[in-house]
Amino acid sequence: SALGCSGGGAAAAAAPAGLGLRLCLGGWGSLLNPTGVAACPGSGRLAVAHDGKKRIHVFGPSGFCLRRFGERGDASNDIKYPLDVTVTSDGHVVVTDGGDCSVKAFDFEGRGVLAVREGFCLPWGLDATPKSEVIVTDSEAGALYRLAADFQRGELKKCQMIRSRLVSPRAVAVCQTSGAVVVIEHLKARGPSKGSTRVKIFSAEMDLIGQMDSFGLNLVFPSRIYATAVAFDKEGRVIVTDVCSQAVICLGKPEEFPIFNPLISHGLSYPVGLTYTANNSLVVLDSGDHSIKVYSST
Repeated sequence: SALGCSGGGAAAAAAPAGLGLRLCLGGWGSLLNPTGVAACPGSGRLAVAHDGKKRIHVFGPSGFCLRRFGERGDASNDIKYPLDVTVTSDGHVVVTDGGDCSVKAFDFEGRGVLAVREGFCLPWGLDATPKSEVIVTDSEAGALYRLAADFQRGELKKCQMIRSRLVSPRAVAVCQTSGAVVVIEHLKARGPSKGSTRVKIFSAEMDLIGQMDSFGLNLVFPSRIYATAVAFDKEGRVIVTDVCSQAVICLGKPEEFPIFNPLISHGLSYPVGLTYTANNSLVVLDSGDHSIKVYSST
């Protein structure tokens, strides 16, 4: 399951800001069109959602695939089309399923513990809070939800809309220290253009504290940015993937947003997922070559 390209190579040498490519996992045949990646806060394991026969792969810190689960199918605990994945602090893997518009939770053994189907139009991105609540974007409804559950017992406590009137929100991330939430909206464009994206930052109380779309970013930065994934680093800075420049870019903290600091500018094909591990390694999901790339400080 590991390609074996750890600790070297051109991509590692070219990565600026002291980041080196330490590990490359997956690849064609192991992963198929991956859509989401998340790190377990406690164990260092990585959960990846993709389009294979078993939709969720769990990798250990050393890169070995520990488990595969989430059968492709129509049963209640099967996964039809996974869009994103997160891992709660109590060790549950939560997936958005675009196939039946649901949010499904599993333990690390792959047992389905909860499926929430009511109320969503098209749940897309999700991220877990330190309290094991899950923030979910509904791309079709233009809304943001907070989902609270007792995953051990498989009981849903609350699924509450916390923000509306968003434009096709997809990727989302929660700052583990401040509770701030960042969302990527996908704006439709007239004519043949692909459209653009907008990054919105909310406080823990869901007040809007910053936003910038592709046009505005283009006035500040040297190239057009089309953001697909987002994360907070441990200092609370907003990090995004950009499929136009095939890069990972730091946009700064909410109070200084936006700055422009490319973290990785070589070696990526089509970055669509982003997360940080507990030891502060940066994990990039690259659907261009169906791989997971783990970067750490050199």
